Amino acid sequence: MPSFDSVEAQRLHIKQRLAAGFRLFGKFGFSEGVAGHITARDPELTDHFWVNPFAMPFQHIRVSDLILCNAEGEIVEGDWDINKAAFAIHSQVHAARPDVMAAAHAHSVYGKAFSALGQLLQPITQDVCAFHGDHALFDDYTGVVLDLEEGKRIAHALGDHKAVILRNHGLLTVGQSVDEAVWWFITMERSCQAQLLAQAAGPLVPIEPEMAELTSRQVGNHVAGWLSFQPLYDVIVREQPDLLD
Repeated sequence: MPSFDSVEAQRLHIKQRLAAGFRLFGKFGFSEGVAGHITARDPELTDHFWVNPFAMPFQHIRVSDLILCNAEGEIVEGDWDINKAAFAIHSQVHAARPDVMAAAHAHSVYGKAFSALGQLLQPITQDVCAFHGDHALFDDYTGVVLDLEEGKRIAHALGDHKAVILRNHGLLTVGQSVDEAVWWFITMERSCQAQLLAQAAGPLVPIEPEMAELTSRQVGNHVAGWLSFQPLYDVIVREQPDLLD
């Protein structure tokens, strides 16, 4: 994992990863109108976070487009507004979890389909074991999240986990790096897809608990999450280099 000689260099790195995360969300079809947001804590102003401009397509977002927002929801840097739901949810997650550098949420098809079941993912594949014992269910739905108190409830449900399933809504993942948070979202979305497919075909055969726990330590740690994002970053930068502008 990288180290930096200055806060400015670290900030640029974070913003490049964040812009790449949005492009990947666009590439994988996680867009749904104006819904969806990824945030990254600023390395110097730690109660501020970087976020996508409201209503700008994921596929268009560049480093220079990112918005810096403070703890009161005020725009500190950038020319666009931000999604009010992004502030309501992410501000409370960042406040509750000082260890969290980044948080990701989108209305992806399989994540929101799985969320309608009101249950946790089962350890039925190696990949989903990254979430074994490390994700939660927010077992409520009260409309679009525009209230800070609702954001606090989501943060409370998340607890110290890497992910939470928001019932009838979708997925939210967090990480100690942008890379990690984005990767957890991508692989969690695919894990929702895999379970939906498997349980439609027949009874599930979960991995035995002790093996699921072992696999979780192998594929669900911070370094594994960060590392799994690196090939995707290389692909999207080569395909869409303007994201770095």
